[in-house]
Amino acid sequence: MTSTGSVVSVHIGAEGQLGKAPRDSIELGLDGIVGDRHRGLQRECWDSGDKQAAGTLRRNERQWSAVSMEELAEISATMGLSEALRAETLGANLCLSGVPGLSRLRRGTLLEFSSGAVLMVEEYNPPCSDMGAEIASQYKGISGEPIAPTEFSQAARFLRGVVGIVEVAGTIAVGDLVTVIPEQLPKWLR
Repeated sequence: MTSTGSVVSVHIGAEGQLGKAPRDSIELGLDGIVGDRHRGLQRECWDSGDKQAAGTLRRNERQWSAVSMEELAEISATMGLSEALRAETLGANLCLSGVPGLSRLRRGTLLEFSSGAVLMVEEYNPPCSDMGAEIASQYKGISGEPIAPTEFSQAARFLRGVVGIVEVAGTIAVGDLVTVIPEQLPKWLR
């Protein structure tokens, strides 16, 4: 079943930084977001989280990342933060609204934007300890007390968003509509 949401914000990240800077729009090539540190058709595997050994060159399934306003609000509430988490702090390229269960979208789900650009979901984006430390350095609890670096990983479990590849190049701008099209079997298998 398809659903429709909207683009709240878009971001680009420089090499060596976890966070990303807000933009009015982002340009997509088939190798990812122009100017973003995750752009590329291939990437090296990390020490943990990848199926292959660290340093192995593999297909880049993480050309973009997306979070939702609804899931950010849920994480913020669970953590008891004094202010809501922002997509750019989490290093997300896109922040969407009105997309129920964004973090649970299956591989192969398409995100079709009103501009004509299309993204394909590859996988859930699990919370990492580096991001937890970054959030702990920038946010406080409602009481004004510091938060532990491990709180984010616990609160964001299954709410951290998704990553994927560019299926159709184009531009995505703040305010664009996005239609979520669940992965479908090819016509010959239906």
